[in-house]
Amino acid sequence: MRLPYAPEAPPPSSHVETKQAYWQLSLRRAPDPLQALDLTLLHAPPVASGWSSFLGAIRTQTSLAPDVREICICRVARLNGADYEWERHLPILRDEGGLGEHGIRELMAGNPLQKEEGAKKDAGEGLSEMQWALVAYTDVMTRNVQVSDEMFARLKRWFGKQEIVEITATIAAYNCVSRFLVALDVGEMNPKSSAQPAEQNGPPESQLEREGSAEIEDAWLRGAEMGIWE
Repeated sequence: MRLPYAPEAPPPSSHVETKQAYWQLSLRRAPDPLQALDLTLLHAPPVASGWSSFLGAIRTQTSLAPDVREICICRVARLNGADYEWERHLPILRDEGGLGEHGIRELMAGNPLQKEEGAKKDAGEGLSEMQWALVAYTDVMTRNVQVSDEMFARLKRWFGKQEIVEITATIAAYNCVSRFLVALDVGEMNPKSSAQPAEQNGPPESQLEREGSAEIEDAWLRGAEMGIWE
């Protein structure tokens, strides 16, 4: 970490807002102890308190199915090279979201157009068409920010208004989280490779990145037209 972590308990001389922030984060994590991210945020107690409220709502108070939520979070972690985020949410995606190893490999792929030959329609294998739509939306939001009408229409095939707001908020929130984690090297995990940015593991996507972020969305839409994730 690029800063020392805050103490695991507030010093006796702490202001009331500091003690309240510690209490709020401890209550959210219970029965587990405070995490490295918490002990970083607690250098700024009002920020830590607001962060906990917002991320707590994203994690526990939406209508999203676990696989939907965690695919968005894990793909953001993958794209941004946030190992800390990836390693904490991948087990949740496996256990609660029920995603198998084939699907996880596809989620990690540098370029989703590079799917294994003949794998796209295997029953019970890999990501479903709905899940690919989530990955596409996550990629475009994270890398391109602006989302085309065509991409948005593809998402609307699968989700209603409330779910789309929740999906969009989840992707936006965990882009914030991942950038915070990587900038400060929370958990001392930046050198690891498991969640390095996806373009490092896929030369074709690196080429798309160099040609401009709009090309990424074009590639997704071409894949949809070709039926790659149907």
